[in-house]
Amino acid sequence: MEAQGLEWLLVPVRRLAAWGAAAAMVFGGVVPYVPQYRDIRRTQNAEGFSAYVCLVLLVANILRILFWFGRRFESPLLWQSIIMIITMLLMLKLCTEVRVSNELNVKRRSFADFDLNYFWHWSKFTDYVQCVLTFTGVAGYITYLWLDSSLFVETLGFLAVFTEAMLGVPQLYRNYQNRSTEGMSVKMVLMWASGDTFKTVYFILNQAPFQFSICGLLQVFVDIAILLQVYLYSSYTQKPTSHPAHTASAKAL
Repeated sequence: MEAQGLEWLLVPVRRLAAWGAAAAMVFGGVVPYVPQYRDIRRTQNAEGFSAYVCLVLLVANILRILFWFGRRFESPLLWQSIIMIITMLLMLKLCTEVRVSNELNVKRRSFADFDLNYFWHWSKFTDYVQCVLTFTGVAGYITYLWLDSSLFVETLGFLAVFTEAMLGVPQLYRNYQNRSTEGMSVKMVLMWASGDTFKTVYFILNQAPFQFSICGLLQVFVDIAILLQVYLYSSYTQKPTSHPAHTASAKAL
């Protein structure tokens, strides 16, 4: 009787914990971008944030959504991709407006120019939307044609999570080249490391497709490598940076 009473208490607790974990998965990935967004709005300076971060995350999450049509996975992971796409579009809109307002006598560039030298450096937010919609349409059509191929579906899932897993590599390489981590937010890297660790454990416990777990472990490895650089390069003379107040996060460079 006592055991039944305890079980009655544990059921809602477990359910609440599951909801909390799902909510953390859905919104946890966008939380680090909130202070970045507010800082850009406050300073009207977007130099410290790379728009290529938005490009990588948009591609990765669009591919992940397409992967869902071929192999259904946890709903929170699907909603996470949708929320991340919306967040990256908002970041792009703000960064484009700020950058264009600070540019004087610069020729306006658009997606319709099809100039690779200015790819992802357009003057209007609508150009980025057109590019995203074009990529989504082409990728979606190809996925529709090959949806019955398990090899294609599994490859699509791997490309989606592998693209996202590589976000920290440019920062890792830049630190290695400079022999310095000056200007990099250690707190932000710690936030990513904890988030990636939680995400990977979530993948494993919920038996997500193996691509998610493998690339999640890769993300954790990259985060740890960057934190090791902080320790190793702390003995080096730190190089001055030109815009210390507008430094991007580890995965935003």
